[in-house]
Amino acid sequence: MRKNGPLALAFHTLVILFMLAPLVIVILVAFTPDETLTLPTRGLSLRWFRAILDYPDFIGAFGNSVRLAFASATLSLALALPAGLAIGRARFPGRAFLNALLLSPLVVPGLVLGIALLRLFALIGVTGSFGWLVLAHTIIVTPFVIRLVLAAVAGLDRSAEHAAASLGANAWTTFRRITLPMIVPGITGGWLLAFINSFDELTMSIFITSPQTVTLPVRMYMYATESIDPMMASVSTLVIAITAAAMLILDRVYGLNRVLIGQH
Repeated sequence: MRKNGPLALAFHTLVILFMLAPLVIVILVAFTPDETLTLPTRGLSLRWFRAILDYPDFIGAFGNSVRLAFASATLSLALALPAGLAIGRARFPGRAFLNALLLSPLVVPGLVLGIALLRLFALIGVTGSFGWLVLAHTIIVTPFVIRLVLAAVAGLDRSAEHAAASLGANAWTTFRRITLPMIVPGITGGWLLAFINSFDELTMSIFITSPQTVTLPVRMYMYATESIDPMMASVSTLVIAITAAAMLILDRVYGLNRVLIGQH
C-alpha cells in the first residue's frame, strides 16, 4: 500500500469516520424534540438545551469544573515551567529521575490514582476539600505541561540569550525579555492542554469529589445512571463544543502537530 495511495486514503477516511461517528450521533440526538434518545429525529429543537437551565446541578458542576481546571492548569504551569527549564537546559544529578517523576502520572491508571488519593485524603481528614481536589488534578495534568515546555525549550535558539548577556543584561532580564517570549507558545499550549484534561477528568474525580465539589463529568455520569433522556446528549454537546474551541485555540497558538510531537 503506497503511503498516499487511494487505499491509504480510504483507510484513513474510514478511521476518521469511525472516531467521529459517536460524536456526530450525540450532537444529532441533542437537538431532538423527542422524550427519548432516538435517531432519526422528527426535527430539530433546542428543547434539551433549555432544559439544562432548569437543572441547577449541571450549572453548579460546570462552574466547579471551570474553576478547578483553571486553578489546576495554572498551578501545574507554575510547577512545570521552572522544572522544564531545569531539565531541558541543565545537567545535574537526578535530572532523569525528576523528569520521570513528573511524567509518572501518565502511566498510573486513573482508577488506581483515585483510590490512592481517596485513602490519603481520608487519613489526613481533607476529603471533599476543593483545594485538595485542585492538587489532585494538578498531579495528573502536570505531565502535559512539562512535555510542551520541554519541547519549547529544546527548540529554543540560545544565540539571542547569549547576545543579550554580552550586552550586559542580567539573568532575570534575559529570561523576561528573551527566553520567556520565545517559549510562550509552549507555555500557552501546555496550559490549554492541562485545562482540557482537568475539565474532562472523570475516573479519578469520582473518588475524591464531595457534594459541594462535584465536577461536570461526574455530574453527567451520575445523571446518566438515573435517566436516559436527551438532556445528557445536550450537555455532552456543549462539552464537545468547549473542548473543540480550546483545541482550535491551541492549534492557532501552538500548532496541533507540534503538540503531538511534544507529547512523545
